[in-house]
Formats: sequence, structure tokens, C-alpha cells
Amino acid sequence: MGVQENGDGVGDKNKYRRMDSDAADDGILLSSNAQCHEAVFKRKNNVQKFVFACAVFASLNSVLMGYDVGVMSGAILFIQQDLKISEVQQEVLVGILSIISLFGSLAGGKTSDAIGRKWTIALAAIVFQTGAAIMTLAPSFAILMTGRLLAGIGIGFGVMIAPVYIAEISPTVARGFLTSFPEIFINLGILLGYVSNYAFSGLPVHINWRVMLGVGILPSVFMGFALFVIPESPRWLVMQNKVEEARLVLSKTNENESEVAERLTEIQMAAGLANAEKYEAKAVWHEILYPSPAVQRMLITGCGIQFFQQVTGIDATVYYSPTVFKDAGIKGNTQLLAATVAVGLTKTLFVLVAIFLIDRVGRRPLLFASALGAVGSRVSSGVVTMSFLSVSRAITVGGTFFVFSVISALAVLFVHLCIPETKGKSLEQIEMMFQNEGERQGGVVELGDVERLVRRQ
Repeated sequence: MGVQENGDGVGDKNKYRRMDSDAADDGILLSSNAQCHEAVFKRKNNVQKFVFACAVFASLNSVLMGYDVGVMSGAILFIQQDLKISEVQQEVLVGILSIISLFGSLAGGKTSDAIGRKWTIALAAIVFQTGAAIMTLAPSFAILMTGRLLAGIGIGFGVMIAPVYIAEISPTVARGFLTSFPEIFINLGILLGYVSNYAFSGLPVHINWRVMLGVGILPSVFMGFALFVIPESPRWLVMQNKVEEARLVLSKTNENESEVAERLTEIQMAAGLANAEKYEAKAVWHEILYPSPAVQRMLITGCGIQFFQQVTGIDATVYYSPTVFKDAGIKGNTQLLAATVAVGLTKTLFVLVAIFLIDRVGRRPLLFASALGAVGSRVSSGVVTMSFLSVSRAITVGGTFFVFSVISALAVLFVHLCIPETKGKSLEQIEMMFQNEGERQGGVVELGDVERLVRRQ
């Protein structure tokens, strides 16, 4: 009996010991799971912050562009008084920036391929700031135009490269939101330009417009800092056969290693490194003049969006807001400039609304192949802004805006018929989608269809 009891006691002790061991193992497992979840959450949080910072810094050039657009609407009133320029000279001064910027956009693609997206952003800032400094100190209309031409080239670089860089560095799930940052910053710059007009309008006529233009040089300080923060585009690095550097950048912009590997494979495929024998080197102009069906659809989509965006009168309204309000009966430069601030606030507010909706309800604008799209935008903007005053004199301001409304209706029809949905798709999947005409029916291609197409490639 004693032995049996002793045996039972040992068994009970072993049982309790096993229970304690199991509880300890469960505790270790729970602790390990908690640490794993914490590590995943920490990496996700760091990735989001890093990508957000890159998008913000890459969009600083857009602030410069927006500021120039907004500030010129008020500065032109005082430039006309100080330098005694004619109405035609006003139209040329305002509109020439958009026309000249197309040369920057055309050169931007080749430049960014040669020196990288990051340093093209830096070049855009340097050229623009040089032009802004010349305009600030200009003693005559001719010198003012020289600075305006340089600023236009810088803007052309910036308009082309910012959305391309952000699209190439952003994870697919947030690409629509992040690639809209340049648009947000353009509108923020416009608003700041309007505020600057109002703030400095009380200075003497020969000084106020110079101060208005000179303030636009300040963001260059932030651009200098940005170059130490933002990495090079992983797509450009792959194109330069710097695959490991591209992988390192992708590890900072994606939440896990499987996404890094998948994204790198997609980029290699699109860049022609995975199946190099399928691709041939072609001159850019040859592809433009003799486009393949896929490139042709991309050109129609990108240029069409930019064309309708401008011919609906957006830039003309921004540049000539004081003139429109003056014709509406508002008197005095201070009151006119105060009214334009309200325009800037309203425009910025509704752009923000659109940005927050873009990844929830979908988007149809194409967000890449950007250089030629920018050309369509700048040419259309230049034509509209350089003719607005003359046209409004001929058919009245009301008649001009009626024409804009008709063009806006045509733009809606164009988007409905010609623009494919790109929500939830990577740049490489969008490229594949355009290359396969048969998969595109009714203007919408499902993500699963594109994924099957990528696998077939």
C-alpha cells in the first residue's frame, strides 16, 4: 500500500510537472506570437511613414509650380503697372510657361533614365529656382521672360518626374493615393501664391510683385534636405542592373519579404531583364511616331486625360481669377486678391476630397507613360491661358465659361469610353493590360485577368 501510494504521489507530481511545462510552453508561444505581431506592426508602420515621406519630398517641386501659377495671377496686375506691358504681353507672360514646360517634360524622360529619378527631381528644382531668381530681379519685360522660360523648363521636369517617381516607389495598395500628392501640392502652392498676393499687395508697386515672386525660392531649402532622405527608384535601379540596390529600396517600401520578391520580379519582367531575348532596343521617338497598339492606347489615354483637364479652363480660371472677379464687379486690388484666396481654398478642399476617395471608389486616369501626357497638358494649358483674355473680350467671360462647360461634358464622355480602370493594379500589371487588347472589354479589366496575363508572359 505504501509503495502504491508512493507511486501515485510520484505520478501526481509528474502530472503537475507536465502541466507546468505545458503552461510554460504556451506562455512562450504566446509571447513569441505577440513579439511577431509587434514586429510586423512595427515594420508596417515604418514602411508607411517612409513611403509617405518620400512622396511628400518628391512632391515639393509641385509646390513651386503651384505657387508660380497662383502668385502670377496677382503679380501680373502690378507687373503691368510697373513695367507698362500690354494685354498681349500679359497673355504671353502668363501662358508661355506652360508651352515651354513641354520641352522640360520631353527631356525629362530621357534625363531621368540617364541620371535617375531622384537627381532629375533635384535638377528640376535648380532650374526652376534659377528662373524664379531672374524674374524677381528683372528690370524689364525681356529679362522677366528669360526667367519665365527657365522656370517653365524646370516645371516641365517636375511635372513629369514627380508622379513617375512616386508611382515606382509606392506599394500597389496606396499608389493611387500617393501619386496624387503632386496634385495636392500644386493646389497647396496655388493657395500659398494667392495668400502671398494678398499679403504683399500693400507694398509699393515696384517692390510687391518682386517679393511675391521671390518668396517662391524658399522651398529649395527643403528640396536640398529631401535629397538626403529619398532613395532612388527601384525600377530605375533594375534598369541599371543594380538589382540588389533595388531590393534594398523595396524592402523599405513593402511590408514583407514576399511582397519585395514579387514586386522585384514584376519590375524585372517589365524592364526586360527576366526575358531579355523578347525585347529589342527602340528609340523613344520611333515608338511615338510608329506606336504599337499597346503604346497607342497608352498615348490616347494619357494625352486625352491631360488635354481635357486643361481645355476645360482650369488653368485659365486660376491665372485670371482677379480679372474674372473684376468683370463681376469687385473693385480694388486688395479685394480682388482676397476673393482669389477663396478660390484657392475651395479648389484645394475638393482636390483633397477626390484624393481620399481615389482608392476607395476606383480611378480611371492612367498614372504612368507621363512625359507625353504632360506635353498634352502643357500645350493645352498654354493655348487656353494665352488666349483667355482675348476670347473673353470677344464673347464675354460668361460665354467663355459656357464653352468650358461644353468641353467638360465631352471630357466626361471621353473618360467613360476610353479610360480603363487601374484600381488595385501595379504599374507592371497596367502595362500588361494595355499590351493585351483582348483582355480589355468594356473599358474595365479585372485584376485576376491581368494576373493570368502576367503569368502567361
